[in-house]
Amino acid sequence: MARAGPPVAVSARGTAGTGATAGSGVGSAGTGGAAIPAQNPRPAAERAAAASILQAGTRSGRITYLTRLPGSPGQPASWPEWVPAELLAALAATGIAAPWQHQAEAAELAAGGQSVILSTGTASGKSLGYLLPALTAVLAGGTVLYIAPTRALAADQVKLVRSLGLSRVRAAVVDGDTPWTERSRARAHANYLLTTPDMLHHSLLPTHARWNGFFRRLRYVVVDECHTYRGVFGSHVAHVLRRLRRVAYHHSAAEPVFVLASATVSEPARCAELLTGRTVRAVGGAGAPRPAMSFALWEPPLTGGRGEAGAPLRRAATTEAAELLASLVREGVPALAFVRSRRGAEAVAQTARRLLADAGADELADRVAAYRSGYLPEERRALEEALRSGEITGLAATTALELGVNVTGLDAVLMAGWPGTRAALWQQAGRAGRSGRDAVAVLIARDDPLDTYLVHHPSALLGAPVEATVLDPDNEYVLTPHLTAAAAELPLTTRDLDSFGMTSARPLAERMTAAGLLRARGGRWFCTRQGLLVRTGLRGTGDWPVRIVERSTGRLVGTVDEPSAHFLAHDGAVYSHQGELYTVSSLDLEDRIALVEGGDPGYTTIAREVTSIEVAAELTRAKWGPATVCFGDVHVTRQVVSYARRSGETGLVIGEDVLDLPERRLTTKAVWWTVSARQRAALAAAGVDLAGAAHAAEHAAIGLLPLVAACDRWDVGGVSADLHPATGRLTVFVYDGHAGGAGFAERGFAAASTWLSATAAAIADCECAAGCPSCVQSPKCGNGNHPLAKDGAVALLRALLTDAPDAGSALAASPVADA
Repeated sequence: MARAGPPVAVSARGTAGTGATAGSGVGSAGTGGAAIPAQNPRPAAERAAAASILQAGTRSGRITYLTRLPGSPGQPASWPEWVPAELLAALAATGIAAPWQHQAEAAELAAGGQSVILSTGTASGKSLGYLLPALTAVLAGGTVLYIAPTRALAADQVKLVRSLGLSRVRAAVVDGDTPWTERSRARAHANYLLTTPDMLHHSLLPTHARWNGFFRRLRYVVVDECHTYRGVFGSHVAHVLRRLRRVAYHHSAAEPVFVLASATVSEPARCAELLTGRTVRAVGGAGAPRPAMSFALWEPPLTGGRGEAGAPLRRAATTEAAELLASLVREGVPALAFVRSRRGAEAVAQTARRLLADAGADELADRVAAYRSGYLPEERRALEEALRSGEITGLAATTALELGVNVTGLDAVLMAGWPGTRAALWQQAGRAGRSGRDAVAVLIARDDPLDTYLVHHPSALLGAPVEATVLDPDNEYVLTPHLTAAAAELPLTTRDLDSFGMTSARPLAERMTAAGLLRARGGRWFCTRQGLLVRTGLRGTGDWPVRIVERSTGRLVGTVDEPSAHFLAHDGAVYSHQGELYTVSSLDLEDRIALVEGGDPGYTTIAREVTSIEVAAELTRAKWGPATVCFGDVHVTRQVVSYARRSGETGLVIGEDVLDLPERRLTTKAVWWTVSARQRAALAAAGVDLAGAAHAAEHAAIGLLPLVAACDRWDVGGVSADLHPATGRLTVFVYDGHAGGAGFAERGFAAASTWLSATAAAIADCECAAGCPSCVQSPKCGNGNHPLAKDGAVALLRALLTDAPDAGSALAASPVADA
């Protein structure tokens, strides 16, 4: 994304076009090659309407920052000489006259046998970069495996391939929704197979012998939207891809070329190498044209109401998004509002429709809809087509629409809350302007420390690179089930173990052999009957999920993993599934079942947890003068002790109930920091409430960690103490919420100066008097957000940072001997 210039006012006359033209891509899937030129200017009335909304936000004080990001023309290239005439004719028939430079470069590398990652912005036409070598290989008698993170994206991509009309390309989707008859047909006939990592893990690899004909001719593996594979999920997928490599080699004595497509991320080659275990070349610098964009940061006003502990409350980001969406629809501006939850998306669409109906615009109210996961595929396709055709001009969506599913014709994007990463921010913002017209994107802050920090520190968004993908394939808790699965697929060799982890896989295999999960024989490892019982999902933890069952009918509503059940399916919890609300009447963890009753109780619930932590091993540390920052292994004991009920209308706590759930023990990674006894004494002498200061700093640090690590605040937890027994000092811990760690705490340690400097600034800049959800209050605090000392947290963090390295510089760390 272009670096922002100084903030500028947007006049009612709109912004000037860049003069670039953009192709509509192949069919409706938007491969984005250089198109037969066609101007598509936005009507002056629509430009003025979008500008007037930004002007109104500026006048009201809601817009804290507004800038115009310039567009750029495209850089077309020539077709590679090896592309067959049949494929060139099919592309020309859809209006693609030539590839863009980045597409041609990636295609050339892949055709030459080099695995490659194409890391460019939204709507830059990544699809053509992998379709050129992939379809060329299929036409030459090979096969291609396309892997998508979601079923919706796989369905969108199969439509793309089929739209080319290449009779010798037989594309088929095999995922959890595919009937057995269609799976058999795909196994017998498909040469371009589209699937998900979950299906690859649970079905295709365990039954690879039945897919011998497909794997024997496998030439390319396409991994689309690979920036979504992060944390524990990404670590699982990394091992699925390693298992795929050895299965492919078994059937063909050769490994396929990997072609990965990603949003713009930091260190894309490193990301791809962690995922695939192969050396990968990166191609960036999108050559496709990009329209100009007006980008705004929007902070909702205070309501005057009071929340927990008397903290001031801000207007909800979803309420602001609904009003803006209604205004855009009223003015005829095609717009999309991204919302973080399914329920939120439905609420934004419903509120926008009501506002339009109340204004006497019933016809316009019918042009607003919601889009989220849980809809039937035909419902989603109908919504996408309605948005493309203009039948729908306002859509409230979850991240189900963030990935490569193509929708054109949008002029404005609203983001109700920080989407989690800079990569996701620009992925969502890039949905606007996809028809080559100038775009408007608005990030609306939630009542959250990170959101509040970002809308007041725009340089953290516009002047900073996107994040590196965080994953840890060496996590033994993740690796163990994949070694048993791999051994069940084919006996493991020493070479195989090295591909799974040079340092961790061999000793782990020896421990698994001693535990009876593997059996060593003749220099190879075989899976035992006991090993076959080791099962894991890719997107959660625990072997067997907790089933959510409707009490009155016995119908299976859904499932959650066992750790999540403590938070989401405890007695009295309000459980949401596909837009429907249920109240949990009982949770039986032994039988792994939660009974629920349908209906909206008028409130939501949030579990409260208490936590204790022990240091198992300090792996590395950095000295900041008298203060210390550490990273290492920890044992965490957690227990959900109660849950709060919050009004669905006001968000205020209306009651709290005690729970009796068992403790859970977690071995994971953590980053922690301490101040010296002298620093602590100085703070105490200045009147700082030390326990409240540490507690407030812990909450804010958890909220700000996603600034430097590609995580959500719910992926991590924290503990603080005035004097912690493990260190004998005032200490704040932030730990990964997944067994073995997910890489987030390690990233926090590496970027500690940047992270904790931003944390101090976020607390100090908040306009509340004593702490609020925008700075130091946490929605999941097991102590009811008590004690908290906002000013003390600022003083504590500033003391910690006195001798810290400059924010953004590498952290000078040293390993700890005999830790």
